[in-house]
Amino acid sequence: MRAVVKFIKWLLGLVVLAVAALVAWLYFAPPELIRVGSGYSAKIVCSNVFIAGRDPNEVLAVDVQAPGHPLLRLMKVSVDKERGLVSAGLFWVLGKSVAVERDGLGCASVPNGDTGKARQTSVRIEPLTVTSQDALWPEGERVEDSQSPEVSKIVDAAAMAGIGMRAVVVVKNGRIVAERYGDGFSARTPLLGWSMTKTVNAAIVGTLVKDGKMALDNKGLFAPWKADGRAAISLADMMAMSSGLEFNEDYGDVADVTRMLYLEPDMASFADAKPLAGEVGKVFSYSSGTAVMLSRLWQDAIGDKAKALAWPRAALFEPLGMHSAVLETDEQGTFVGSSYLYATAHDWARFGQFLLQGGVWNGAAILPPGFVDWMRQQAPASKVYGKGQVWIEGPGDEENPGAGAAAGLPKDTYWMEGHDGQTVAIVPSEQLVVVRLGLTPAKLGYRPQTMVAALVKALHQR
Repeated sequence: MRAVVKFIKWLLGLVVLAVAALVAWLYFAPPELIRVGSGYSAKIVCSNVFIAGRDPNEVLAVDVQAPGHPLLRLMKVSVDKERGLVSAGLFWVLGKSVAVERDGLGCASVPNGDTGKARQTSVRIEPLTVTSQDALWPEGERVEDSQSPEVSKIVDAAAMAGIGMRAVVVVKNGRIVAERYGDGFSARTPLLGWSMTKTVNAAIVGTLVKDGKMALDNKGLFAPWKADGRAAISLADMMAMSSGLEFNEDYGDVADVTRMLYLEPDMASFADAKPLAGEVGKVFSYSSGTAVMLSRLWQDAIGDKAKALAWPRAALFEPLGMHSAVLETDEQGTFVGSSYLYATAHDWARFGQFLLQGGVWNGAAILPPGFVDWMRQQAPASKVYGKGQVWIEGPGDEENPGAGAAAGLPKDTYWMEGHDGQTVAIVPSEQLVVVRLGLTPAKLGYRPQTMVAALVKALHQR
């Protein structure tokens, strides 16, 4: 009997030792998957708390867990509003990551934990004379109450707006004719556009092209590239996602995109170190790394760091009246032009209307003449992507060119698209812009084309 008891004690001691060793390993050398999960959790909660004013527990339970990975259910966060810090980890402590709020720039992931250095990147926002809220959109925020019953029926239909809808805004002939918001959201809630940010980033490049500081045929874009085949990559190749550079955009696990966003303090340097994996200008490869490198290029073209950090607001957001817009940077101060722009649905609609107007706003040409037309031309290496970080086919039609027209959409329809169901559809021939924001994972199969096509029909010739 004593031998049995002794054996059980020995076995329990072995289990305790194994558990202690496992915990120590996870604490001191956590796997990258856990660090990506905690980095994602800290960053998403931080931005939604400090930019959108949302409840951190709701963001953790809904937004963070949206991808469905079981590890994300075990992530816990701590929010320090006084210091502008959010930390996250598996059961609070394992694989711990932190995100920090900065003045004027939202939140940044801080993979190396140096929050003091991260705080050095900030931008002072000057008090502005904001257009009267009582003025009609887009000059102000007021929307006329009189809306078409037919249009109201479309935007009220759950199947049209999609599961997880947070905002729908319909603009016809330069005025909002319908808008709807999900529970807990309103016209004042800044919402993340994810990869719709890429299109805004492309427009920022356009402002530098207009000023003569960048040219689409520029090559030898980064110093290390000049010594190898990457010297042949032009700015136009980058804009059209045909650089030929290696970059894994798979969000399901630890890949280049998740490593860049949540493990790398200098995202652009991580991306520009990638080798060639295909012929320059001949192979389409959608890459968030490319968009971050574009941010680094236009910031370098400005030269002065402080001026570059203020540029999106001064050159684009304020002229358009996008007062809610916050474009976030990485720890080093490079704008995450691939993913991290927050703005209200009204401001996303302003940007869509700006594109519809060919880069002109209130009579002022903010982009070079013809630049928006160039952006939406078919990219040489793709049948579904444009030359300037826009889609010429809607979500889910990446492998089916021409599907939009078959669904009843005008042939000139083009799209801004972002993760989890963010879209802005621009239909120049109908003077129509449709914004749809939400939390709708791709696995649910939602297609905004159906709603946009119905709105085209309902509003035709109005």
